[in-house]
Amino acid sequence: MKEKVEIVEGDITKQEVDAIVNAANTSLLGGGGVDGAIHRAAGPELLEETRKIGGCPTGEARVSKGYNLPAKWVIHTVGPVWGGGNRNEENLLAGCYKNSLKASVETGAKTIAFPGISTGVYRFPLERATEIAMTEARKFLESGEGIEKVVFVCFGEKALKTYQEVFARVFG
Repeated sequence: MKEKVEIVEGDITKQEVDAIVNAANTSLLGGGGVDGAIHRAAGPELLEETRKIGGCPTGEARVSKGYNLPAKWVIHTVGPVWGGGNRNEENLLAGCYKNSLKASVETGAKTIAFPGISTGVYRFPLERATEIAMTEARKFLESGEGIEKVVFVCFGEKALKTYQEVFARVFG
């Protein structure tokens, strides 16, 4: 199971996988951080398509084409803004991973790359968010639903170390 998981430090827009996950906002019309980088790298057609999708509620996922990205698909998911842990943030974040993995299978994708959803400007505590990400990936991989590889793309050394430590606990 753990051979199906890869942890890298780098740029999600350069990942050679079938689908990348965009940590989007509810409008799906681009923004800062990962969202802005994906929109810039994919080109203006992505914005055109996401306008037609019409938004996405927190915890859910929507799919678009990848356009100028190496990935064929972009799975847009909206993570929760951390509010102290009393606003269902953990379940909403778990939903982001579950729904993104499910959407990737529905597109026929076999490989998927995730950023650290909600761990930037949305302030979700990194270690807790990583535990949720790894736990949901493990559950999905154990279900045998067709994903061959899950890549976690880390932004910076601190995130990379956190993902590596949590991976060792969750995947043993």
